[in-house]
Amino acid sequence: MKLNIQDTFNKELPADTILENSRRQVVNSCYSFVTPTKTAKPSLVHVSKEMLETIGLTSEDAKSDDFLNVFTGNEILENTQPFAMCYGGHQFGNWAGQLGDGRAINLTEIVHNNKRWAIQLKGAGETPYSRTADGLAVLRSSVREYLCSEAMFHLGVPTTRALSLSLSGSEVLRDVMYNGNPAYEKGAIVSRLAPSFIRFGNFEILASRQDIETLKQLTDYTIKHFYPGISSEGKQKYLDFLTEVRNKTIDMIVHWQRVGFVHGVMNTDNMSILGLTIDYGPYGWLEGYDLGWTPNTTDIQNKRYRFENQPNIGIWNLLKLANALYPLIEEVDPLQEILNDYHAIFKEKYLKMLQEKIGLFSSEESDSELIGRLEETLQLTETDMTIFFRNLANVSANDDVDSAFKKVTNAFYVLDEVRGEIKDYWQDWFKRYLQRLQREIFSNTERKIKMDLVNPKYVLRNYMAQLAIDDADKGDYKLIDELYQMLKNPYSEQPKNEKWFAKRPEWARNKVGCSMLSCSS
Repeated sequence: MKLNIQDTFNKELPADTILENSRRQVVNSCYSFVTPTKTAKPSLVHVSKEMLETIGLTSEDAKSDDFLNVFTGNEILENTQPFAMCYGGHQFGNWAGQLGDGRAINLTEIVHNNKRWAIQLKGAGETPYSRTADGLAVLRSSVREYLCSEAMFHLGVPTTRALSLSLSGSEVLRDVMYNGNPAYEKGAIVSRLAPSFIRFGNFEILASRQDIETLKQLTDYTIKHFYPGISSEGKQKYLDFLTEVRNKTIDMIVHWQRVGFVHGVMNTDNMSILGLTIDYGPYGWLEGYDLGWTPNTTDIQNKRYRFENQPNIGIWNLLKLANALYPLIEEVDPLQEILNDYHAIFKEKYLKMLQEKIGLFSSEESDSELIGRLEETLQLTETDMTIFFRNLANVSANDDVDSAFKKVTNAFYVLDEVRGEIKDYWQDWFKRYLQRLQREIFSNTERKIKMDLVNPKYVLRNYMAQLAIDDADKGDYKLIDELYQMLKNPYSEQPKNEKWFAKRPEWARNKVGCSMLSCSS
């Protein structure tokens, strides 16, 4: 098994001088060297052939003992020094101080086909940043991260990736719902990849400690390796950096809103500096089109990270990043100007995205009103977001109101509720929509093709992931592979997978893992 190893983060940035793997505050450093915890009986559950090829490996490599040992932390690649990153973060709006990679260990960086990939193990043991935790992960959360990161990539959403899912062979104690009922679960390890795992919090911790020298080193490193298009110098370089991060963050969140994805924990330590979806914990896809929904039990009271608030949290988090970068710029106005442009840019991209979701490709001023009416109408009765928008593509400009409406009725959870005033609202909307379609530039067929490319047919609903987890707990991994293969083509019809194009079953409405999740893993 040969990888083109080209480490930079742990070669170009300052390391923790203390080598002991003990919980502590780590200062004047970007990371701590740490060795993954060896496991007694590791076994491979699933591997991504696509990501194998992406980093220069083959399916044969994945069958080797070397592969299993390296990607479960039992063996260190030659000429590498694994490490855990130091970062802080704002959690649910409050500064939490030092956090860091508490259960993630960075193995190495490789370059293949001119693309850089950092390889990380999640659940491979304790680090100086583990605080009171054990640094391990369980099969439940690992299945969810493995499937979701790959599903998001194929949906076209910027994301970290996953290479392999393995069992550690150990049992791990977890309190799933934080209700005082811990139980042992199967331990697991996910090997995940990204060009870099640097977060907003990496910059925040250094600024909070007034370690400006290391802050400048980290920022220069990030620009050099991941924003090479920035050619400016001095303060302008750091302003251009914030501008680029702002734009990537906007693009990511617009994609989340497009597919109905709710991250669940948009703390600044979970925000990638590259605008990638990172840290798949208590996430979920909207079932009913509920703007106030959050999948996170910890957030149920304040709903800070609810679906409709994700764009606002984006700018809040960027403000915290701007505060962290301030010591490199020492001027408030240019930083504020970059942040002030966020809402206008987001609004423009969000409107264009929604226009495409409903098949409007020749923009008109009245489109925003039509979209606003739709968002209100969708909330009058529980309406499945994925099914509604996918089926809307079947509506023809030649339809009458009744026939158009019938084409989306299987998106309603309780069809009997769609009567009286609610039915009037829907009929009024379809009347306006059909009139607008008359002025569209594309034919019905062309429009459907375009709509089907932005409205997925298949997403990883929580109940689907839970079914795969339940089977995996019994040693049956077929459903993991079935979902994995299906989610590689989320915009295709896939007749053999039609059973997954369905509303959440009633049994899953309030089931743990299917509706609400905790950060516990």
